[in-house]
Amino acid sequence: MADKTGAAKRPTQQRLRSLAQAAMNADQTVGQLDGVIGGLGGTLNELNASLQGLNETLERLNGTIERLDALSDNLLGVGDRLNDVVDRVEKLLGVGEVAVQPLSATENAVRNAINAVRSATGI
Repeated sequence: MADKTGAAKRPTQQRLRSLAQAAMNADQTVGQLDGVIGGLGGTLNELNASLQGLNETLERLNGTIERLDALSDNLLGVGDRLNDVVDRVEKLLGVGEVAVQPLSATENAVRNAINAVRSATGI
């Protein structure tokens, strides 16, 4: 390190004091950096543990999503089969309605006949 402030004009003792002060300042700065780096090491270890926990959680979440995906495929199959059953029931009800129509017409005819007999006989 070259002294450009006019080393010849300053006494040697003053230069030595300045150099000693600079060395002490540098030593103090190094000590502060050691403290920061030491604290940073612990923080990085905790961060590493947290990231490992997060990674495990994400792996479990991925497994859960895969199981849900498989389950949704099964549910879609069940829904399709249920739709088929509903279609068949609707067809059976339609056939039942068609089969009941003649009975309903017969019932109405019999009721009308009974009502006519009642009216004629006064019962």
